[in-house]
Amino acid sequence: MLSRKIPSSGESLPVLGMGCMRLPQTLAGRIDDEAAIALIRAAIDGGASYIDTAVPYHEGESEPVVGRALTDGYRERAFLATKLPAKRVESREDMDRLLDESLRRLGTDHLDAYLIHALTKSRWNRLWDLEVDLFLDEAKADGRIRYAGFSFHDTADAFREIVDAYAWDLCQIQYNYLDTGYQAGTAGLRYAAEKGLAVVVMEPLRGGMLAAPPDEVRVIFDAAPVHRSPAAWGLRWVLDHPEVTTVLSGMNVAVQLAENLAAAEEGLPGSLSPGEHATVKRARDVFREKTRVPCTACRYCMPCPGGVNIPECLARLNDLALFGDREHAAFFYRHVLGDTGYASLCAECGACEQICPQGIRVIDCLHEVADLFGR
Repeated sequence: MLSRKIPSSGESLPVLGMGCMRLPQTLAGRIDDEAAIALIRAAIDGGASYIDTAVPYHEGESEPVVGRALTDGYRERAFLATKLPAKRVESREDMDRLLDESLRRLGTDHLDAYLIHALTKSRWNRLWDLEVDLFLDEAKADGRIRYAGFSFHDTADAFREIVDAYAWDLCQIQYNYLDTGYQAGTAGLRYAAEKGLAVVVMEPLRGGMLAAPPDEVRVIFDAAPVHRSPAAWGLRWVLDHPEVTTVLSGMNVAVQLAENLAAAEEGLPGSLSPGEHATVKRARDVFREKTRVPCTACRYCMPCPGGVNIPECLARLNDLALFGDREHAAFFYRHVLGDTGYASLCAECGACEQICPQGIRVIDCLHEVADLFGR
């Protein structure tokens, strides 16, 4: 397995890791323990030893299953990361309690990386007031965590503020060949790398959607001189960026693991040719032609007087138009927005429509989003 270094320490990380948000499931919708444990161990055996989980994944089942997978000597071979659930923190004491609970569920006395989960500017400001910086310093000093980081879901400006606010070791951002300007985006990726953070990429395949693109995109990849699956094209594009340290893939079957391991073996930075980049650009252009709402996430509409996160709501309409998967779009609607920002908060004041550079009929779109996703 190829590796890249954590700038703060020089320690090497594998370029491919396993995200444990989409583990194999039974027909009843619970984690299939036997299959999940076998897959996590196979990932480690194959060199994809960065194992990423979080408290809410699989409705709380992911951490315990990962802990069971890391017995029999696998813990010593894994780089284990989980996250502080920011939404559940109301005091400084909660931070220690939640960390200790994760350690117990994972069956370990330390984490290789502990990330604050799904940070936004407002969540960061609240945690800062609760002295999260002192908590992270103390958890590193007492050996419960080795590296401190955060995962991110907000604007590029908020990302830079958070990067600058603390001596982070790593960050986790959504990044793929469609999401170059979404949230942290390419600018955030480069900024974090310049500041000496290891950058861990989540959603390199948009929750698997880029691995099963529409026929118009598949034709482009099939016609390329270099033969790769759509998933391999997506992973190689992310890994081509030297600022990326590790890419997390939510693999849930053995064939996906094998395919991703093979792609990672060739994932040297700068290894794609200009022609290969042109192929990915053509695929991106097709996706963007299928975009339902011409929202550029300029955020002129924000803040919304009613509290709606308008760009994220419109992004979910585009997800549905691009991939036709309502369940996937609904998942990200809930996951990114958390407890705030839902389309149903729209008071129809019209302020957004008056200022939108694209002339989007935002109110109609928000009504559609609320009808589709229930809030």
